Amino acid sequence: MILETERLILRPWSESDAESLYEFAKDPRVGPIAGWPVHTSVENSRQIIKEILSADETYAIVQKGEGKAIGSIGLMIGEKSNLDIRHDEAEIGYWIGVPYWGNSMVPEAVKELMKYAFEKAGISKIWCGYFDGNEKSKRVQEKCGFRYHHTESNKEWPLTQDVRIEHITCITKEQWLDERA
Repeated sequence: MILETERLILRPWSESDAESLYEFAKDPRVGPIAGWPVHTSVENSRQIIKEILSADETYAIVQKGEGKAIGSIGLMIGEKSNLDIRHDEAEIGYWIGVPYWGNSMVPEAVKELMKYAFEKAGISKIWCGYFDGNEKSKRVQEKCGFRYHHTESNKEWPLTQDVRIEHITCITKEQWLDERA
């Protein structure tokens, strides 16, 4: 499936995106704060596309007119989530390359995926998290109407082999509808 916003196309990842993925995912300011290690090569990025980013409901963020993947966004529904959530709930995750920080592209993508989740995918609540210190991700969630739910301390994070503090937010379909009214 392909979703579109005013400035963006959200489309499935392709192995041909490996070079652009590596371009942004090799930057140490991107992955570690989002909970994944820095990519080490184009081949490493290609493998990540095959094994992780090819999952259902995971999309490359592409700026219209450019064609190049500049970030990623996805829904992890029910048991696919990192959180213990119901089958009709989803967790949303996202990141974007450093050159695109601060221009509201991630909130634009998140809002489009929320619309899809609530209007077409039958999702009743969307969860999101950010690691302590990731103020950019916290701000995205605030802009998109997510509300603080709880904090998990001493959370073991296998991808980066460390222990973190994660702040969890969520928004229900009813809250989302109320904010749109």
